[in-house]
Amino acid sequence: MSFLLRPFKRHERSGSGPEEAVPLQESETWFSVEEEGSRSQHQNDTDSLDGLEDDDRSSEDAKLQTGDEEAVSSGESTYDRRSKIINKAIQDIGMGKYQWRLFILCGFGWLADNIWMQGVALTLPQLSVEFGIDTNTIRYTTMATYIGLSFGASFWGVASDVIGRKRAFNFTLMIAGIFGFISGFAPNWTTVNLGYALMGFGVGGNLPVDGALFLEFLPSSSGNLLTLLSVWWPLGQLLSSLVGWALIPNYSCATDLKTCAATGGEEPCCSRANNMGWRYTIITLGAITFTMFICRFFLFKLYESPKFLVSHGRLREAVDVVRGIAAYNGTETSLTEERLLSVRDHKKDLNAVGIKRPGFLDIARRNLSKFSTQRLAPLFGTWKLGITVTLIWFIWTAIGLGFPLFNAFLPQYLSNADAGPEEGPTSTDVAYRDILITAIVGFPGAILACYTVDLKYLGRKGTMAVSTLISGILLYLFTLSSNSNFQTAMSSLESFTQNIMYGVLYAYTPEVLPAPYRGTGTGVASFLNRIAGVLAPVLAVQIGKVHISAPILVAAALFVVSSIAMAALPIESRGKQSL
Repeated sequence: MSFLLRPFKRHERSGSGPEEAVPLQESETWFSVEEEGSRSQHQNDTDSLDGLEDDDRSSEDAKLQTGDEEAVSSGESTYDRRSKIINKAIQDIGMGKYQWRLFILCGFGWLADNIWMQGVALTLPQLSVEFGIDTNTIRYTTMATYIGLSFGASFWGVASDVIGRKRAFNFTLMIAGIFGFISGFAPNWTTVNLGYALMGFGVGGNLPVDGALFLEFLPSSSGNLLTLLSVWWPLGQLLSSLVGWALIPNYSCATDLKTCAATGGEEPCCSRANNMGWRYTIITLGAITFTMFICRFFLFKLYESPKFLVSHGRLREAVDVVRGIAAYNGTETSLTEERLLSVRDHKKDLNAVGIKRPGFLDIARRNLSKFSTQRLAPLFGTWKLGITVTLIWFIWTAIGLGFPLFNAFLPQYLSNADAGPEEGPTSTDVAYRDILITAIVGFPGAILACYTVDLKYLGRKGTMAVSTLISGILLYLFTLSSNSNFQTAMSSLESFTQNIMYGVLYAYTPEVLPAPYRGTGTGVASFLNRIAGVLAPVLAVQIGKVHISAPILVAAALFVVSSIAMAALPIESRGKQSL
C-alpha cells in the first residue's frame, strides 16, 4: 500500500545535490535574479518589494539573508518569508529539464479535461438511439458528468492542501482512466451516467491540482509558461474528435435518431451489437487517460511541492526537494535547512526535535478538520485579497455556465446548420470536420496568451478581459446566420479567443492565492465552475424552447459580464512571484 501512495523513496539528501552546501552568506548566485519581475514578490495582496530603489532592494535582500525578523515588514508571516527563500532558490536553479517534463505531465491534466468534455458530447446522439432516450432528456448525461466534475474539483483542490500535491496529482488521472474505461461497458443509460460522474470526479481535480503544482516549481522568469499549459486543452478536443470520427460513424446505427428513440431502442432499430462506436470511443479515451497516469506515476520522479512542505513545517524535506531538482537539472543550489530555520516565529516548528509524533487517529482527525470552512477564512484576510477571490469565484461561475451552453452542444449546433444547396460530404462528416477545424484554430490562442500576459499595458488582467469580451461578441455573431461555413468561422474564432481566456484565467487564479490555501481557493473556483455547468443542460432545454439561439445569447452575455469583472480585479500578477 505504501508503494501505491509513494512509489519513490523519501527525498534523501544523498545524491540530491552537492555534498557540501555553500552557506548562503558566501553564495555568489543566491540573488542572481536578473529579471525585474523576479525581484517583485507577491505576498497575498501586497507587493513588499515593489517600488524599492536599487539600494533599498539590496538592503531588503540583506535583511532576508540575516534572518532578522524585525528587519522585514511586520505584515509578513514566517511562511511568507520562507516561501520567498524557496522562490529565490528555484529562480537560481532556473528552467531545466525537470520543469519541462513536469510541463508535459501537467499538460496531461488539461488534455484529459477536454478529451472527456468533447468525448461525452460526441456520445450523446448514440446513447439516445441505443437506450431510447429523447434528444432533450439525453442532455442530463452532461449534467451527471458535471456533478462528478464539481465534487472532484472541490475534493481534490482541498486534498492537495491537506495530503499534498503529489498524491492528488497521481490519483486524479488514475480514477478518470479507470471509470472512463468501465463506462464503455455500461449495460444501460443509468450506469453510463454513473460511470461518467465517477470519471468526472477524477477529471475535475486535474486543473486545480496541476496548475498549483506546476506554478510552485516554476522560476519567476518563466511564469508565463503556466499560461502556455492551456495549449494542451485544444489538443484534448482534437484528439477526442479524431477518435470519435474514426469510430462512431463507422460502428453506429444508421437508423433515424428520432424514429429509433420512439421505439425504445429495441431491435432491429438499434441494438448494442450494431451501435458499438460510442463504446469503442469511450474505451479508447479511458485507455489514453490511464496511459497518461502510468507516465506520471512510473516514468517520472515527482517531488512534493516545496511550498506545501514548508507550509506544513517539513523544512528538511523542502530543502531536499530543491536540491533534488537542482541535481536533476544538472546545477546546484545554496539552500540549506539552517537558512529556513533562521526565519522562524515564536512557535515550535512542526519538525522540531523532541515533539511527540502524533498517532494515526490524531493525523486523521487533524486532516478531517482541514476540510472545513476555516480553510476559506485566510482567503479573505485582507480587503484586496478578499475582493480578488470574490471576483475570481464570480468569473469562474459565470464562465462555468456560459461555456457549456455553447461548447457542450456545439456538435448539435453544427450538425443542424444549413450546409447550403451544394452537395458534398454527409452531415455527420461535415460536423466532425467543423469540430476539428474549431479545435485546431484554438492552438495559436494559447501561444499568443503566453506572450501577451507579460506586456506592460495588458498583463494578465488585460489579456483575460479583452479575449473574454471578444469571445462574447463572437458568440452573438454565431447566431446571426445558420450557414454552416459562417458558423464554423465564428466558432473557430471563438475557440481562438476562448483559449486565450482560459489559459490566462487558469494561470492567474493560483498566482494570486497563497500556497497554503492555493489548492482550496482554486478548488472552490473549479467547484463553482462545474456546479454552474450542472445547471447548463437544464437551462439550455428550458430557454431553448423560447428560441433555438437563446442559450448561445445567454452564454454571450455571461462572457461580456465576466470580462467586466476581470477588468475590475484589484491585483495584477504580471512580473510577480506567488508565495
